[in-house]
Amino acid sequence: MDFKISREGKLFLLKTARNSIKDKLYGSDTDCGDKPDGLDFKSGCFVTLHLRKRLRGCIGNFRDDIAIVDNVKEMARQAAFADPRFGPVSRDEFAMCEIEISVLSPMIPATAEDITIGRDGIYIINGYNRGVLLPQVAKEHYWDRETFLEQTCVKAGLPQNAYKDKDTTIFRFEALVFGDGDLYRSEE
Repeated sequence: MDFKISREGKLFLLKTARNSIKDKLYGSDTDCGDKPDGLDFKSGCFVTLHLRKRLRGCIGNFRDDIAIVDNVKEMARQAAFADPRFGPVSRDEFAMCEIEISVLSPMIPATAEDITIGRDGIYIINGYNRGVLLPQVAKEHYWDRETFLEQTCVKAGLPQNAYKDKDTTIFRFEALVFGDGDLYRSEE
């Protein structure tokens, strides 16, 4: 990634995500305060919710025409209330959710051989089928490159080996990933 976000900036984005969900749950309108320096850029992002170390929601986009603070705010709400794999997050669940944010680099056209585990996420397109997996997913599951590509195809609703198809387009991207646990553990 060509950019860095300060610890203060990461905390502000996490607070923005949490308050966005809380405001929808409770009908409030929380002010997160002044935006720290360094957050005046536009970027795609994903917001992931974990409940008891299990996925509870994850939504994002690759849009580079939205301010990162606004994008995080919207993707947090989408992850909590619009992920089609889960029902809306309840107040009780929200109190126990950990939030993780992935700020994305631009997508780069790639071949299967270009993918590096631990650095790259994958976005695969074939016709109307599209699938994305963030860089951290391969590491969390101890996947090699082939398995990572196969699982991205499966997520897209394609056969496992569709990444080898000439009609399949592969993109790679990087992500700056941080979450509640990472930032608070580093204070100890």
